[in-house]
Amino acid sequence: MSGERFQDGTVVEKKSSRTKPPPLFQVVLLNDDFTPMEFVVGVLQKFFGKGREQATQIMLKVHHEGRGVCGVYPRDVAATKVEQVCSYARQHQHPLQCVMEEA
Repeated sequence: MSGERFQDGTVVEKKSSRTKPPPLFQVVLLNDDFTPMEFVVGVLQKFFGKGREQATQIMLKVHHEGRGVCGVYPRDVAATKVEQVCSYARQHQHPLQCVMEEA
């Protein structure tokens, strides 16, 4: 450790402060019985940058298991994505639910 010396002879040690990284959040789509599968695939491509094949795999996970993780992001990014997806689904009159959970 390097110290800083003051005129009166005291030395202040600098501690390497290790701040833990901010928590990450999963963005999750929840299954419903009304939103078309093709719409969900489109959402995954549009908002999460997924290719068609990966988007289809996530959509099938949502369909069969009730939920599917779209990605993991810092809090602000996750919150923005949730709002974008929910707003987009409402504009298209689908009840698709998107939530964020601490990863």
